Amino acid sequence: MAAAIENEPIYFNPWDEAYRANPYPYYAPLYRRPPHLMNLFIPMALVARHADCAAILRDYENFSSVPPMSPFLEQRLAVFGTAPRVVFSDPPVHTRLRKLVSKAFTPRRIRDLEPRIREIAASLMAKAKANGKFEVMADLANPLPVMVISEMLGIEARDYENFKHWSDVVVESDMIPPGVPLPDRVKESFGALRAFFIEEIERRRREPGDDLVSAMVSARDDADALTEEELIAFVVLLLMAGNETTTNLIGNGMLALGRNPDQLELLRTHPELTPRAIEEMLRYDCPVQSAARYPKHDVVIDGVEIKVNTPTFIIVAAANRDPEKFDHPERFEITRDPNEHLAFGDGIHFCLGASLARMEGAIAISTTLQTFPRLKLSNPDAPLTYKGSYFLRGLSSLTMAVD
Repeated sequence: MAAAIENEPIYFNPWDEAYRANPYPYYAPLYRRPPHLMNLFIPMALVARHADCAAILRDYENFSSVPPMSPFLEQRLAVFGTAPRVVFSDPPVHTRLRKLVSKAFTPRRIRDLEPRIREIAASLMAKAKANGKFEVMADLANPLPVMVISEMLGIEARDYENFKHWSDVVVESDMIPPGVPLPDRVKESFGALRAFFIEEIERRRREPGDDLVSAMVSARDDADALTEEELIAFVVLLLMAGNETTTNLIGNGMLALGRNPDQLELLRTHPELTPRAIEEMLRYDCPVQSAARYPKHDVVIDGVEIKVNTPTFIIVAAANRDPEKFDHPERFEITRDPNEHLAFGDGIHFCLGASLARMEGAIAISTTLQTFPRLKLSNPDAPLTYKGSYFLRGLSSLTMAVD
């Protein structure tokens, strides 16, 4: 039996469109074995079991979030800059950055956003109702998060569409294989984002307001402050992470409800289950499929040696369906409790915007069900199209029937 499991074929190819459309069947063989070593453009390790993923995410002393220098990374640094980013840093740099930027994400600031998020969601759904149809991504999942994060940043409404376009193009760069130059459209989009925020940051220095950019400009700790490049890097990351992941939570969540009409009806009749439903959406079809870590020295996990600096893919979406952790993991059950998923990561890199994402998702889903009480998938068997990133899993479109 052990030999059969060891010889079971493993397929992992995030550059394969069919794989991106439904990676979950390919995760199954990874649960029955220790980390899997393979070579896809570069040597790498795949980690899928919940216990292993959680342990590595917490273990910043042995697994770095900073990718080792390579021609692939040098190309990206030439475009995106060398300023440290809170997501791709280790202590003490991470400790310093996280302490400064967390001042912009206080519980009070997040709570104060709730009335405005409800207002935006209600407005978007009123437009969809007036049109007599509902395209989840175009009508709600795409505009809501970018409008919220843009308002948080103090950005004018006229720039929302540009922001969404720039963000989408930069996110697609995730799927450029090593050795392939970044397309000009990626460089141009990032350049446009950077130039925009340089001007906005300078304006906030002259005329500070009650927005996140102003808060970040003034964020200090014992005379320490973000450099301009660190500030630009964080604001750009915030724009992309703050809208793309929440967009995918809403879209993937609505799809899960549509494919499970019993759970949709349960949520419609018991709206108090919305918080649990959001957690199950995060677990069942994770907006972030995988994160990367890099061993600081040779490590051994369950008998498998992973060499220093080997890119180690922590497949959190697989961990969230690990049968050793979750009963009937392939079922979408909005009453699931406990639900210790890893959708927001774990340890020192636990997502800074988790509470905001949960709030936006809950408001979006509840407003949708209130607006369209007879909501269902237009065609449950229709093929789905996903955007061009495996790591940030999200639909291009999703049409639902409202009558």
